[in-house]
Amino acid sequence: MNEIRLGYLYGLGAYLLWGFFPLYFKLLRPAGPAEILAHRIVWSVAFVALLLAAARNIGFLRTLLRRPRALAGIVAAAAVIAVNWGTYIYGVNSDRVVETALGYFINPLVSVLLGVLVLRERLRPAQWAALGVGALAVAVLTVDYGRLPYLALTLAFSFAGYGLVKKRLGLPAAEGLFVESAVLALPALAYLGWLVWRGESTFGHVSAGHTVLLVLAGAATAIPLLLFAGAANRLPLSALGMLQYLAPILQLGCGVLIFHEPMPPARLAGFALVWLALIVFTADAVRHARRTRAEARTRTPVAAGAR
Repeated sequence: MNEIRLGYLYGLGAYLLWGFFPLYFKLLRPAGPAEILAHRIVWSVAFVALLLAAARNIGFLRTLLRRPRALAGIVAAAAVIAVNWGTYIYGVNSDRVVETALGYFINPLVSVLLGVLVLRERLRPAQWAALGVGALAVAVLTVDYGRLPYLALTLAFSFAGYGLVKKRLGLPAAEGLFVESAVLALPALAYLGWLVWRGESTFGHVSAGHTVLLVLAGAATAIPLLLFAGAANRLPLSALGMLQYLAPILQLGCGVLIFHEPMPPARLAGFALVWLALIVFTADAVRHARRTRAEARTRTPVAAGAR
């Protein structure tokens, strides 16, 4: 199997797992969102530590400890991803799966916006048009909901911010997830201990299946992230960008078709505007990538002749 095909398999695996996350997190009730988040953090540390130990790759910690700026970046990444995870779990278990799906539809547009605001990137006209349509979509959805779709916006901005920090850190997926989860592990363990002390912990008190599902939260977190890293190392960015829409499409399907959440006409119109913005954004990205490759091919023979 060639590397490109393997990359697509990894990418499809990652986004399929992320797309069906609502089904998994619904099974973790009656545990509350904060308890689920704490278990997700603790068992992520345990699962990834086992993977790193099996690969004999724990030594990276010594190098990392000599990089205080990288450590500060990891703390920032850990805080942002904790907000993202907690918001997502809360959204799913409060029957707002459709709004969480909206967040991940909006996420690519927010990433572009952060590129402008933080990295001072210059946008092409089509990218500005996509951002404008996205802003209009948020306005339409605000009217429909009677409030800002704050869950969706929190998910979009937190995940885009996490991607920005991770891009600057440049850590491999497993090592990055281990350190980020380890930063959060102490407060997570303290919270779980507090629940036990108050007699409010569901761990071990609902059923054996429920306990196993809470433990598996670590693997459920790590496996799609590792698959995504495998895809990112093998696929062009444009191909990866197309695959990323699979997860929110599946999440939206879960919300509407399985959990029967409402989708009134005004909300559907807001989603349609988001999809229009994504079509403009994706078409421009594909066109720009093709133009860049074509220019690179035309320059190569000239450079070869000059030598």
